[in-house]
Amino acid sequence: MRAGLGFLVAGYVLSQFYRAFLAVLAPVLDAQIGVRPEDLAISSGLWFLAFAVMQMPVGWALDRIGPRRTAAVLLALGGGGGAAVFALAQGPMALHLAMVLIGIGCSPVLMASYYIFARMFPPAIFGTLAGAIIGVGSLGNIAGAAPLAALVELAGWRETLWGLTAVTLLVAGAIWRLVQDPPRATVAGGKSEGSVLDLLRLPGMWAIVILMAVAYAPAASVRGLWAGPYLGQVFGADAGTIGTVTLVMALAMVAGNFAYGPVDRIFRSKKWPVFGGNLLAAICLAGLWLAPDAGVWTAAALLAGLGLFGASFPAIMSHARAFFPPHLMGRGVTFINMFGIGGAGLMQFASGRVFAAAGGDVPGGDVAGAYGILFLYFLVPLVIGLGLYLFSRDSRG
Repeated sequence: MRAGLGFLVAGYVLSQFYRAFLAVLAPVLDAQIGVRPEDLAISSGLWFLAFAVMQMPVGWALDRIGPRRTAAVLLALGGGGGAAVFALAQGPMALHLAMVLIGIGCSPVLMASYYIFARMFPPAIFGTLAGAIIGVGSLGNIAGAAPLAALVELAGWRETLWGLTAVTLLVAGAIWRLVQDPPRATVAGGKSEGSVLDLLRLPGMWAIVILMAVAYAPAASVRGLWAGPYLGQVFGADAGTIGTVTLVMALAMVAGNFAYGPVDRIFRSKKWPVFGGNLLAAICLAGLWLAPDAGVWTAAALLAGLGLFGASFPAIMSHARAFFPPHLMGRGVTFINMFGIGGAGLMQFASGRVFAAAGGDVPGGDVAGAYGILFLYFLVPLVIGLGLYLFSRDSRG
């Protein structure tokens, strides 16, 4: 099982890589096949939405079929197939299709791990394990920056994608061979009964769901799409400076995932560490909104803070998981994940229009002010989500 979990983590590294690698490929894709940044924004959003739409089918499959076949088959067909389509792409539509397939392929790997953690490990350490796997998996985010750029320059982007196709298929094959399914959970009468509607009937669950929908989006969207253009257009930062700042933000997100993991045991509360951390993330966003042109290193510090404190995904998942019955564990974790990924996808889709409406695309316009409006766009839903989260029920288990 340790080897199987190791390859599920490897699958999640690929998932993090695929959701962040488009920014690095943007210049070469523009030059060689005419794919513009706005096309890549659509492709990135489609990845998130495909991932989110798959969460409920994945949850059903985890409860009924088990994590081994669910993760291995989808990663091979979707992830491997999508990478191959990407390698053959001649224009934006092929990239859109490739990213949809890759989103489908990546959709089960983290939740398969969470399902195993929830079913086979003590509840008290779920948050630590959940944070650790995201922290390690976030190395894919880092690999999708400078290392990918170096590989593309050395081998070419199509050859790189063919290599990723092979790696994805190898990881899927290892998951099929090594992962062990937990025993199937049943309720009275020996049947796996219940539905996702039962989850919404749990007291305070709606407040956790709403926060999940708005808490992951700011750090994910800013790191994945907007940090580079913001630093370049507002401060005239060169590629080296942008690479340094985005790397620091990525490392802060890794550190945040590890830090959030055990914090519920330290404070003996699952609710208040999540609230406090996201309040600090909101303060960082407020700083970027109020002073978007205060200086490149001030911006870098606020972006790093957003990455660190905005990495609350595993802690929110741990809070929700405390209330899930065993026979609904798969559907429970994927239901929460659907809102986290879906919220990020929808907000990412709309962020381009918000920036354009704020005058960010107008030559000679107030580009710093436009980015300020963009940060406010991410801030307002987070503040609302925090207010509603106060109505959630705490758990100390």
